Amino acid sequence: MKKILILLMGVLLLMGCSKKSNIDVAKEFEKKVNKSKSYQIKGNLEIQNDEEIFKYDIDVSYLEKNYYKVEMINTANEHKQIILRNDDGLYVITPALNKSFKFESTWPDNSSQSYILSSLVKDVKNDEKKEIIADDDSYIIKAKVNYPNNEELLYQKIYLDNDFNIKKVEVYSKSDIVKIKMEIKDIDLKAGLNDDIFELKNYIQENECNDEECESDKKSMSNINSAIYPLYMPSNTYLKNTEIVNNENNSRVILTYSGSKNFVLIEEGAVVNLEHEIIPVYGEPIMLNDTIAALSTNSMYWTSNDIDYYMVSEDLSVSEMVFIATSLNNSTSVSSMK
Repeated sequence: MKKILILLMGVLLLMGCSKKSNIDVAKEFEKKVNKSKSYQIKGNLEIQNDEEIFKYDIDVSYLEKNYYKVEMINTANEHKQIILRNDDGLYVITPALNKSFKFESTWPDNSSQSYILSSLVKDVKNDEKKEIIADDDSYIIKAKVNYPNNEELLYQKIYLDNDFNIKKVEVYSKSDIVKIKMEIKDIDLKAGLNDDIFELKNYIQENECNDEECESDKKSMSNINSAIYPLYMPSNTYLKNTEIVNNENNSRVILTYSGSKNFVLIEEGAVVNLEHEIIPVYGEPIMLNDTIAALSTNSMYWTSNDIDYYMVSEDLSVSEMVFIATSLNNSTSVSSMK
């Protein structure tokens, strides 16, 4: 009798495991996402670069017309940026500077995004060799990622609960190190959002100015006193010239690099636009460590720690521009000089 009971328990256990493993987790996750006409996600995003971790509070809103609003706040310095997509196009807004970039872009469909549900579904569908790991109360989907501007990122793990609700996303490097982590704190797949929150006018500031400031359409937010040099430098490339240009309200540093990879890096104290400025960009928004940059064919523009940076080159690849940009971090070291 005891042997029969043990045998029955084993059969039931195997049946339970089989039922669990036979669930098409990927399709259930896709079904849950596609059923949502409007969602809102709140969570914490971490980006790791060497020994540094950059943390963001993130708030994502979606409406089925392909409307998106992604609000990102750097927890270290409260730097806030908003990615906004509506019928007019794609914007990256920096409220503190009263400025936005307008892109000709298919974002978020052109690359992986750890905080956009449709992007996660697309990655899972595109990976024929994806892996599903199941236990008693959760699932993990392991799938390849598509980050055209960061070849180091290879795959991701998408953590789901027993009802296929997303809990966490981890993006791994080729060395199996977590480089991006998105933890979901709150998710509402029936948010019932309307068009209003996706209108640019809601994020345009009216800045007051005195008589002197009103003579100009900009107000200095900071000033740069010395050059900030990148720690990363392509081989056989050296600093050829440093030029500092001072004017009444601000200063500008122009670094010229020559050799195998010629490029120019311009650094200037950030300014606040008294009237909202929209800068058209034929390119893509790209996430750096602590900010969102505007990337075009041979240039990159970004703001970090109240400093505006502009890099232009016909020789650098996108990856090299990203490496140079992320190696700055207000370093004053010169990596190569001649």
